[in-house]
Amino acid sequence: MRVLVTGGAGFIGRQVVGNLVEAGHEVRVLDALIPGVHQSDVPPPMPDGVEFVHGDLRDAATVAAALRGIDVVSHQAAMVGRGREILDAPLYVGCNDLGTAILLTEMVSAGLRKLVLASSVVIYGDSRYVCPSHGIVRPHRRSREDLDAGRFEPRCPRCGEEVAGEAVEEHDPLDPPRNVYAVTKLAQEYLVSAWARETDGSVVALRYHNVYGPGMPYESPYSGVASVFRSAVDRGEAPQVYEDGGPKRDFIHVHDIARANMTVLDWDQPGFHPFNVASGEPRTIGELAAALAEATAAPAPRITGRYRIGDVRHIFASPQKLFDEFEWRPSMTFETGVKDFARSPMNH
Repeated sequence: MRVLVTGGAGFIGRQVVGNLVEAGHEVRVLDALIPGVHQSDVPPPMPDGVEFVHGDLRDAATVAAALRGIDVVSHQAAMVGRGREILDAPLYVGCNDLGTAILLTEMVSAGLRKLVLASSVVIYGDSRYVCPSHGIVRPHRRSREDLDAGRFEPRCPRCGEEVAGEAVEEHDPLDPPRNVYAVTKLAQEYLVSAWARETDGSVVALRYHNVYGPGMPYESPYSGVASVFRSAVDRGEAPQVYEDGGPKRDFIHVHDIARANMTVLDWDQPGFHPFNVASGEPRTIGELAAALAEATAAPAPRITGRYRIGDVRHIFASPQKLFDEFEWRPSMTFETGVKDFARSPMNH
C-alpha cells in the first residue's frame, strides 16, 4: 500500500515509518518539524525510499499534494503532553484540530476512505473507580486543599471513602477533559468520527497510553513523565516524583505502538473504531522512576509531594478489545523495555 504518515518525523512516527518500509509499503511523510518538538528544521534520517514532505497540515494545498496517490493515511501528527497549559492553547488547537479538519476535507476531495488515528488515553480523564460500598462511582475532582494535605487518592462522592482505580474500556463514558491537550484529542476523535459517518469512511483510533522508548525528546515540556525521568538519570540526578509516587499509568514501549499501527492497517470496516493500546499491566510513576534510576545507577528517586492541578490520580485502560480483534499482544515487558530505554539515546 501507499501510506501517508503525518508527523512521520516524530518520536512515534519514525517507528511507524520504519515498520511500514520493512513490511514493503510505499511511504510518504508529511511533517512540519515544529520548533520545540523538533530540535531543527532538518528532518531526521529516513529509511531508503521514503518521500519526505516538509509541510504543515494546516495548509490545504500542501495536504492535497501529499495525498496524491495515497491509499491510507496514518495520522500521527499532533502536539502532545501538557506543554505550558493555556499559553499553548492556540498551538494545540491549530495543530491537533484545525490540522485534522483540513486533512479530512482533503481526504474527501482525494476520495480516500481509510484513516488510522493516533489518539490518546487522556480522553478518558480518570480511570474507572470502585467504592467498596457503592460500586462504580465518579469521584469529584481532587481539591487543592486535599492535595496540599497529601490526600491524593480520589474519594467516593457518597461516603467519602477512598476508591480503587480500575482499567477503563472503550465503551466507558469519557470524562470532561482536564487540560488543553486532552480537549484537542477528544475533539480530534469527534472530528474523525463525523468524517467516517458522513463519508462511509473507516477510522481506527488507537488510544495510546504512556509511550516511552528510544528517540524520546530530551528535557521537553511536551514529552511526558518517562522522558522527564530519563533526562534526569541521564544527568546523574535523582528523578523528581510528584505526589507520593503512587499515580498509576500504563507504560507501553514505542516498538509495540508501531506494531499496533501495522496490525490495524488493513482494517476497512466503515465507521469509527477505537482501541486502547496498552500493556495491560499498569505501574506507578514511582516504579518507573525507580526502575530507570536502578538501570542507570543514578540516585534513587525523590518523592516531592508536589502536584499539578488537573492531573488525574490514575489512568489506565484495558487493551482486551485489541487483543481479541487483532490478536495483537505487546512484545516488550516493563522490565525489559525500561532497561532498553535507559540505554537508548534520546533526541537532543
